[in-house]
Amino acid sequence: MADYKAPLRDMRFVLNEVFDAAKLWQTLPALADVVDIETAEAILEEAGKITANTIAPLNRSGDEEGCHWVDGAVSTPAGYPEAYRLYAEGGWVGVGGDPAYGGMGMPKAISAQVEEMMNSASLAFGLYPMLTSGACLSIYAHASEELKQKYLPNMYAGIWSGSMCLTEPHAGTDLGIIRTKAEPQADGSYKVSGTKIFITGGEHDLTENIIHLVLAKLPDAPAGSRGISLFLVPKVMVSEDGSLGERNSLSCGSIEHKMGILASATCVMNFDGATGWMVGEPNKGLAAMFTMMNYERLGVGIQGLSTGERSYQSAIEYARERTQSRAPTGPVAQDKAADPIIVHPDVRRMLLTMKALNEGGRAFSSYVALQLDIAKFSDDAEARQRAEAQVALLTPVAKAFLTDMGLETTIHGQQIFGGHGFIREWGQEQLVRDCRITQIYEGTNGIQALDLLGRKVVGSGGGLYKTFSDEIRRYCAAADSELGEFIAPLKSAVDNLDELTAFVLDSAKNNPNEIGAASVEYLHVFGYTAYAYMWAQMAGAAWGKEGQDEFYASKLGTARFFFARLLPRIHSLTASVRAGSASLYLLDAAQF
Repeated sequence: MADYKAPLRDMRFVLNEVFDAAKLWQTLPALADVVDIETAEAILEEAGKITANTIAPLNRSGDEEGCHWVDGAVSTPAGYPEAYRLYAEGGWVGVGGDPAYGGMGMPKAISAQVEEMMNSASLAFGLYPMLTSGACLSIYAHASEELKQKYLPNMYAGIWSGSMCLTEPHAGTDLGIIRTKAEPQADGSYKVSGTKIFITGGEHDLTENIIHLVLAKLPDAPAGSRGISLFLVPKVMVSEDGSLGERNSLSCGSIEHKMGILASATCVMNFDGATGWMVGEPNKGLAAMFTMMNYERLGVGIQGLSTGERSYQSAIEYARERTQSRAPTGPVAQDKAADPIIVHPDVRRMLLTMKALNEGGRAFSSYVALQLDIAKFSDDAEARQRAEAQVALLTPVAKAFLTDMGLETTIHGQQIFGGHGFIREWGQEQLVRDCRITQIYEGTNGIQALDLLGRKVVGSGGGLYKTFSDEIRRYCAAADSELGEFIAPLKSAVDNLDELTAFVLDSAKNNPNEIGAASVEYLHVFGYTAYAYMWAQMAGAAWGKEGQDEFYASKLGTARFFFARLLPRIHSLTASVRAGSASLYLLDAAQF
C-alpha cells in the first residue's frame, strides 16, 4: 500500500478558494481572533505530519493484531498507546474544544480536515479520539459547570477518553425501549445499572480513565424516548482535587469479533450500580445526545471519505506502475513489454470515479462543517437559524451519502489491484472491510434516509429542502456565463430534485409506505445533486487557472467527468422513486 500523504493542497483549495472560509471566520466574533489562513494552514500541516508519520504506519499492523480482552481488561495493538500519547500531547483530541477548558478552539471546518487525515491514516485509531470529542460536545453543551470543570480539561488533553453508551442487546435504533436504569441517590448522584453493546472505546489501555456517557431511565420516567436521561459515568472515580480514586462499578464483559476496524475496541459494557451524574435535564437525554449527533454523523461521513481517499492514493500509484497489455490505441510505454494499466479506459473510469467522489465529498463535508460553525458561533440570529436548518437537512445526507460513496470508492480501489486487491498485504481489502461499518453505526444509512425524507423534507412540508434548493438557484443565477457547461446540468438536476420532492410530498399524503419506499433512492438523488453544486463551485474556482497549475487543470477535468458520467445516475434513481411502493408489497412474508 502507498504511504499516506495528507491531501493538503485540495483541503486548502476547498477552504480558501472555493468557500473563502477565512472571510467567514472573520465575521464570527468568537473566531475572529482565534483563526486565520496562516493558523489554519499551520494546523493542517502539522496534522498531516503526525497522521502520515506516526499513525498511518500502524494501520495494517493494528488490523493484523487487533485488540485483546483478558478478564475484563482490553489492550490495543502494539504501538497504539505510544501513538495516542503523541497525538494527545499535540492537542489534537481537543482541536475543536473550548479554550476555557483547555481546547484549541478551532472551527469545525478545520477539525473536519483533521478528522479526515486521522481516519485516512487509520480509521480504527481515529475512533478513540472521535468518541472522546463527541462525549465532550455533550458535556460542554449540557452538563453543569462543576462537571465541565472536573472532566473536560483532561478529556481535551487526551489524558482521559470518552465513550457513548446508547445501544442495548434488544434496542438499537429504537432507543425508547432501553432497560438501563438510574436510581437517584441522596447526594445527587445516581446508581446506573444495565448492559450496553457495540460501545466503541468502552475499555482500552490508551488513557488512565474513560468517561462514559450512558443513556438510562429514571424510576418514574415516561414510556418511550421521552423518558430517557443522560448520565456521566467515569470508569475510575475522580476525587474533589481531580485525582483518581477507586474503580467504579462497571466492567467490560467482552469485545466484539468484527469484520473490520479490528484495532478499535468494540465492547459489551456492564454497569452494576455504577455511580454517575446526570447531564442535562431529567428525561431530556436524547436532546443532550443529539447535540453531538450532527457533529458525529458528519464525522462518520468523513470516515467514508477518508477510506476512499486512502484507497485512491494506493490505486493511482499502482495504476501508474503495474503493466498489463497495450493501450487500445497502441503502445504507450515503448520501452516496456506492456503499458501501465492507467492507459485502459475501464481503469480510468474507476480512478476518475474515485477522484470525483472523494473531492466532491471533501467539498460537501467542508460545506456542512461551515454551516455548523455559523450555527455555533454567529451572533446573527437569522444566519444562525438558517445554518441550523441547513445542518438538520444535510446531516443525514453527509452521513449516508459520503459513506455509501466511500464503500463504492474503496471497492473500485480494490478492483484496480485485481487479485492483489484481495490479498491482505496490499491493504485494499482492509479499507473495504473498515469502510463497511460506516454505513451501519451512528444510525444506519436506511435510517438516515428516513430521517432526511420523513422528518426533514416531508416533516417540514418541503420547507427545509426549499431553502437549500433556493440557495443553489441563486448561485446558478449569479454564475458567470462561461461556466455554462457546469451550471446547465446543475440547474437541470435541481429541477429534477424539486419535482421529485413535490412528487414524494404528494404521494406520502395517501400512503405512509411511500416515504420508506422512496427514501434511500431519494437521498442518493439529493447527494448527487449536492455534489453537483460542490463541483460547479470548484470548477468556478479553478476556471481560468488551468494554464497556471496542473492542479486546476485536473480539477476542471474531474468536474467534467462528474457531470458527464456520475451525475446522470440521478435519472435511474428518480425512476425508482417514481415507481412507488406497490412492488415492495407484492409478496407475503412467507413468499420471500
